[in-house]
Amino acid sequence: MSDSANKLRILFAGTPDFAAANLQALLDAGHEVIGVYTQPDRPAGRGRKLTPSPVKKVALKHQLPVYQPLNFKQQEDRQQLAELQADLMIVVAYGLLLPKAVLDAPRLGCINVHASLLPRWRGAAPIHRSLLAGDSETGVTIMQMDEGLDTGAMLLKKPCPITANETSGDLHDKLALIGAEALLQSLPGIADQTISHEQQDDSLACYAHKLEKAEGEINWNRPAADIALQIRGLSPWPVAYTSLDGSTMRVWLAETTGQDSTNTMPGQVIATDKKAIYVACADKALKLLKIQLPGSKAMDTSAVLNAKRELFADGTQLG
Repeated sequence: MSDSANKLRILFAGTPDFAAANLQALLDAGHEVIGVYTQPDRPAGRGRKLTPSPVKKVALKHQLPVYQPLNFKQQEDRQQLAELQADLMIVVAYGLLLPKAVLDAPRLGCINVHASLLPRWRGAAPIHRSLLAGDSETGVTIMQMDEGLDTGAMLLKKPCPITANETSGDLHDKLALIGAEALLQSLPGIADQTISHEQQDDSLACYAHKLEKAEGEINWNRPAADIALQIRGLSPWPVAYTSLDGSTMRVWLAETTGQDSTNTMPGQVIATDKKAIYVACADKALKLLKIQLPGSKAMDTSAVLNAKRELFADGTQLG
């Protein structure tokens, strides 16, 4: 690490696990983090107990000052941030749009660790959207923030292939590591102000809308490959689902097969074997490998079939 990067007074703003991995990497590398911004504690779990964010947990473990404004509309919140006299603010999945007064407060402005190869997939759910769209590649972009939504100049990009059967959860964990690596790599050039700024081509941008639970409903009239992408893209949240005998069954993992199913009603169980349930789609059969029955936990399909194979007799209609 360069001396100039080591001497930066850094503010960190982030909320979920993806951001916590980046904060931990900064601390492990010996950077000076003078304060941490994160979303207010939220109710979680069955007891709806107020729970700190993953970023707040890391900050408290390292005895860092934590700030949790609801937003930055209050003058005192903006003033408090300015008085910290940061050289740089690093923003990772914070969940708040920052006003110009905040973006301009640190000497070197604010940078963002964004989980896509910008300008593709600006917005809230870039990891999920890249999978749902069937992209073969994604990555992380370190970006100088401006007032737009993920529209700032690109400072560093690290690509990452999307492999077959990878879920959003798998990709999230991989990109958290890549993001932390890219962040640390970019800091010396940011500190020295020698890093290059590449403007984004707005015509190539896609908007990564926030996920809705309703997107999980499987329409068996679609091609098997599209449904497989939906299942991968929505695992581990909100999880794809279908109906089985009037109840909701979740599908956590599935694979396409080469088996033609065009002469069978979409959504019908064609066959079962020791490990999987085969369901007809618009073109080919889909192989369900991990499912969750109502009131149960997610299990490998083999375990479900051992106990309740009768639920999936040939001809059973899903959806």
